[in-house]
Order: sequence, then C-alpha cells, then structure tokens
Amino acid sequence: MSNLSGNLVALQTIVRREIVRIMRIWTQTLIPPAITMTLYFVIFGKLIGSRIGNIQGEFSYMQYIVPGLVMMSIITNSYGNISSSFFGAKFQRSVEEMLVSPMSNWVILLGYVTGAVTRGLVVGFLVLLIALFFTHLQIAHIVVTLLSVLFGATIFSLAGFVNAIYAKKFDDIALVPTFVLTPLTYLGGVFYSVNMLSEPWQAISRINPILYMVNAFRFGVLGISDVHIGVAFGVMLLFVIALSWVALNLLKRGVGLRS
Repeated sequence: MSNLSGNLVALQTIVRREIVRIMRIWTQTLIPPAITMTLYFVIFGKLIGSRIGNIQGEFSYMQYIVPGLVMMSIITNSYGNISSSFFGAKFQRSVEEMLVSPMSNWVILLGYVTGAVTRGLVVGFLVLLIALFFTHLQIAHIVVTLLSVLFGATIFSLAGFVNAIYAKKFDDIALVPTFVLTPLTYLGGVFYSVNMLSEPWQAISRINPILYMVNAFRFGVLGISDVHIGVAFGVMLLFVIALSWVALNLLKRGVGLRS
C-alpha cells in the first residue's frame, strides 16, 4: 500500500471514529446547544427584541441576532469537540500510537478537525432550524454563508486542537472557553452592531476575530455587515493558515504528546 493510500485510510478511520463518537453521545453533543440557543431566541429575540425594534432599517432584532447565535454555536461546539476528543486521546495514550505509525501529521490534524467541523455544522444547522420557528430568513448570498461557517468552524477547531496539545489536565480545557472564547463571543457583535459603540471600544472590537466571522455569516444571510466582506475573509484565512502551521509544528515536535 502506498503512503498516500495509507494516509487516506487513516484519515477515513479518524473521521469515522469522530463522527460515530458525536452521534453515540448525541444527547450531550447536539441537544444541549440547541436548548441553549432556544433560550437565547426566547429571551433576547422575543422578550428584549420586541422592545428594541428594527436594526439597520428593515431587519427585526430577532433576524439580526440569528446569524450571530448560529455562528456562536458553531464555533463553541467545534472548539469543544476537538479539545475534549484529542485530549482524551492524549489521556489514553492513543496519540503516541498515531505518532509512531506511518500516517502523516497532517492526517491526524485533518481527521480531528473534520470531526469537529462536522459537529459544529450539524449544531449550527439545528440552531438555524430552531430559529425559523421564531422568525423568517432568506439567504442573501449562499456561497458566502457556506464559506463563512466553514472558515469559522475550522478556525476554532484548530484553536481547540492547539489547546488540547498544551492541556495537562481536563481543567485546562475549560480555561480557554471560559476566560477567552466566551468574552470574545459576546463582544464579537452577536447581539449588536459594533458601529453603535463609541471609540475606543469600536476600534478594540475590530481586533476580535469573532467579529469578522459573525459579520461574514450575517452578510451571507442578511446581506449586511459591519466590516468589509473581503477583509473578513482575509482575516479568517490568515487565522486558518497560522493555526494550521502552529498545530502541525507542535505535532512534529511532539510538544505535550510524548512522555
């Protein structure tokens, strides 16, 4: 068997194992985020949104926050899936077996990232379906919509992979979502337009990478954005390249993986 064929078999195996894992514990991986987002729709969209009125003219507050909440569910679930799954493989010492096997490092990374992206997209789709019970949406730019969710899920899958590599115990996995991911998400324009902020908060918000993911997806769904769509995709592409390089370099060096 050639090296390429062996890598493809290994990739298929990792992806299949990750997807089976997601579906086997679907009550933990799919249902909780759907319930959480439903509460967001009820509390922020219906109760608070009815008092706010329209945003940027023609869109209700519920319509405005749906893209942000969908993207929030995608990135948090992509991140959470890969960080827990890969750290679990570290804890069970199965990562060491993969590292000494003939499979390439990019196969390990791509396999875990594909599984995490799959969970993120499935959860995002479920949340979008739930949103349709509260409001109506018409996709403005389907290609932009698909690319933005794919980029967003990939970025935070890679970030979760890096977190899992450095984590020494399960508590380390929760630190980044609690103290980094959650604040960035709430300050990323999910519930408001950054143009409503005064300086220097508006300029500070534009340093937040989640702002570009949320607005790219919002542009795909509603056709409006607080940032130029080209800049948004440029920022996301830069993060994908940088995080991929970091993750592959860490795998090559065996940082935190070889005892």
